[in-house]
Amino acid sequence: NPTVEAEVTIEAPLKGSKKMVRNIKGRSIVPSGASTGEREAVELRDNDPKRYGGKGVTMAVNNVNKIIAKQFTGKIFATQQAMDNALITLDGTPNKAKLGANAILAVSMAYARAMATTLEMPLYRFLNTSGKFTMPVPCMNVINGGKHADNNVDFQEFMIAPHNATSFKESIRMGEETFHALKSILNKKGYSTGVGDEGGFAPNLKSNEEAVEIILEAIQKAGYTPGKDISICIDPATSEMWEDGQYVFFKSTKQKMSSEGLLKIWESWINQYPIILLEDGMAENDWEGWKLLTAQLKNKVELTGDDIFCTNPSILQRGIDAGIANSVLIKLNQIGTVTETIETIDMAYKNKYNCFISHRSGETEDTTIADLTVAINAGHLKTGSGCRGERIAKFNQLLRIEDELGKAVKFAGIKAFKNK
Repeated sequence: NPTVEAEVTIEAPLKGSKKMVRNIKGRSIVPSGASTGEREAVELRDNDPKRYGGKGVTMAVNNVNKIIAKQFTGKIFATQQAMDNALITLDGTPNKAKLGANAILAVSMAYARAMATTLEMPLYRFLNTSGKFTMPVPCMNVINGGKHADNNVDFQEFMIAPHNATSFKESIRMGEETFHALKSILNKKGYSTGVGDEGGFAPNLKSNEEAVEIILEAIQKAGYTPGKDISICIDPATSEMWEDGQYVFFKSTKQKMSSEGLLKIWESWINQYPIILLEDGMAENDWEGWKLLTAQLKNKVELTGDDIFCTNPSILQRGIDAGIANSVLIKLNQIGTVTETIETIDMAYKNKYNCFISHRSGETEDTTIADLTVAINAGHLKTGSGCRGERIAKFNQLLRIEDELGKAVKFAGIKAFKNK
């Protein structure tokens, strides 16, 4: 689907001279999500059925080129926050519905990149405030289901987390070896090895449990020990299953289940399998279900809220006050500016929540989230499986960062996860 790219040019003083140096450029591309939370900032689409099936973004592009550019050209912003606050004010709506979060975020990220270049530093240093850096565990989505794949698997993402490594480079190798082992197992069983939106395999399986069991088999085939070397993370995307106060297994059995029933599944799985992170274990509108889930499992597994929080600091605060989850998923385009994203991250850390950085299903070659993950010492991120260029781009950027930092950076390993 189409998306928005923006370019910002900054004029900055030339060192040792009163002259201006022009053409310090920053460029960024905004991703898009297929499985989205109701409370996300507005992704502005044209809704013209004659162009891209209604998915065109000419309105958002025009908002950048005509409204934002007109207001901001020639202005001075001392900080990223000043720039982003001006964008928020110009839009004037609580969810960025006027200009579109895709238009606003494209400019916000491009400005961050231009500022980093102006200050002669990489983006991860520009976004960092602690002076410390951590390389993350790549949580690789190796089996896709739900809305990310045309198969019969209800749950959206089954990820491997290769945490028992000495470096990011070694962690990626472990993950890729397991990914290829998984492909050979699927082939042997006669299952499809076509991939879903995020690069994971999307076979029709006998059950949702079989997805976990095949992954465990692949980990062992690759020469690793489940739980010790590589563990499992799951994002079932339960908001997509939530219907009239119940959870509907809409792709497999058509079974309907209460929050209590779904909680029993998660308890059983976590006791049976080496699962270290469960994202969106309950739906975004099932706050009572989330309270039950957190009360039962908060000391056993990292419970990450995505749809329920939408990288929104005000919603996250409500969740903190209600005692929901112990981790928040971070997606820049859910909130719409770099500054608000950092505000959410700061709030999470102050309340001892983890931050789990994430791509979107409609991803681009932009690598901002790779730099962000290192900058805020998140320790883990998800950005797809072991294939598809828009996913691998993030891994390649992380390899560059690790190489550049050398001994000054450590690999997070299992310590990245809550209740390790």
